[in-house]
Amino acid sequence: MEAEYRIDVVDKPEESVWKTIGGGLREFNTQNAGDDKYQSLCLVLNAKNNEIVGGLLADIYWDWLYINVLWVKSELRGKGFGRDLLLRAEEESRQRGAKSAYLDTFSFQAPNFYKKYGYVVFGELNDFPVGHTRIFLTKNL
Repeated sequence: MEAEYRIDVVDKPEESVWKTIGGGLREFNTQNAGDDKYQSLCLVLNAKNNEIVGGLLADIYWDWLYINVLWVKSELRGKGFGRDLLLRAEEESRQRGAKSAYLDTFSFQAPNFYKKYGYVVFGELNDFPVGHTRIFLTKNL
């Protein structure tokens, strides 16, 4: 690297940093792969008192649904809420043009839950974290 450039570690980047770096990559990607038609998807599971007790956070781009987070409060697990969130996200994504889905989970989380709904493993990272596996799954919608 030339002396007029340096690399700085920024612990809490401002929004402008995210916009510059992320925007630069998005522009490059668009030039090479076309418009990703990015959409965010957020489903919230609310209790009667409006307490948030679960939800799903996802992104849709290039006709793929990426499920980033699916969480249900521990005392509500096993009652079908996770299934309902997952299936609703898939349906909403299909309506928005998604043809496939992918996600990652850990061996101590819910790989069998996703497999039950048709997701198949396409990759694994062992000892991530140590003693566990990070599992990547996909499904055609």
